[in-house]
Amino acid sequence: MPYTARLTALAAVAGIVCAGLAGCAAPHGPAGADAIHADPVTSSPSATPTPDPAGMQAIQTASSPRRVKAAGGALADVGTKQLLWSRQLDTERPMGSITKVMTALLVIDAGDLNREIRIPRAVLAYVAKYQGESAGLRPGDVLTARQLLYALLLQSGCDAAYVLAMTYGPGMPAFLAKMNAKAAQLGMTQTHFTSPDGLPYPTEHSTYSTPADLLTLGLAAMKLPVFRSVVSQTFYHVAKWKGHHHAYWWDNTDSLIGTYPGAVGIKDGYTNAAKHCLLFEAVRHGKTLMGVVLGSPTTGPFTGVQAATRLLNWGFALNSSA
Repeated sequence: MPYTARLTALAAVAGIVCAGLAGCAAPHGPAGADAIHADPVTSSPSATPTPDPAGMQAIQTASSPRRVKAAGGALADVGTKQLLWSRQLDTERPMGSITKVMTALLVIDAGDLNREIRIPRAVLAYVAKYQGESAGLRPGDVLTARQLLYALLLQSGCDAAYVLAMTYGPGMPAFLAKMNAKAAQLGMTQTHFTSPDGLPYPTEHSTYSTPADLLTLGLAAMKLPVFRSVVSQTFYHVAKWKGHHHAYWWDNTDSLIGTYPGAVGIKDGYTNAAKHCLLFEAVRHGKTLMGVVLGSPTTGPFTGVQAATRLLNWGFALNSSA
């Protein structure tokens, strides 16, 4: 969906964003009858909080975020390493195109992002076979690995994921093995990849992760300056270079970017089984929050954004010593 169209469609979400901002005129209305009240992460007063993803410590909060309809999720304060809220933290679920974060991580780790890659004709058949999101890559064009990262992470191009996997494997089996090895290295013990893009093959649930593991992945990715730079952009334009490549314009499908004050990344995802998913980070007044929502309902295209917005508004409103 073009970025301007997404801005229009997000008007319904604007009231939610406004509710979390000081000085905004629109108040946060009461939760409806269908509201789901998420339980805060709690620990017994006499117990030591147990470690959670990436060394996070679960804490007790005086309130909980309201009307977060995601099936699973988590929210953490990156600076204090506190896990503020979670739901089904260790439940394995498909996560759609959030998978592409791991693909990007491997490409960046490999280095030489100025490497030139020729787009193969096979990419058309790949996208058609799996009905994946396309960045419109044209066979025969020569693009750099860095440019393909924008196609992968902004436009969520499954064609870009295919090209990068085939190049950096080299070949799909080798690249998938590298993805799973990297997950193990990061301690993502409840994550498995069978595609470089989150497409549902060989089954809807064969690529999966948990909120805890995806926080770990997000924290690792956002430590990389190149990754942070890419996912914070609202769009990316590649000018035509005659004899080299066509022109491209890639919008960021993560609708928090450019609409939620302080949002800096990172990746959305969707399949029929995964429903709406979003791994996100926002920074405000020196406070950095990272969260993930999985399985937000398919009642509209922005339910993942709505859930993330409610979590961020709640998290930024918390006393830092909660």
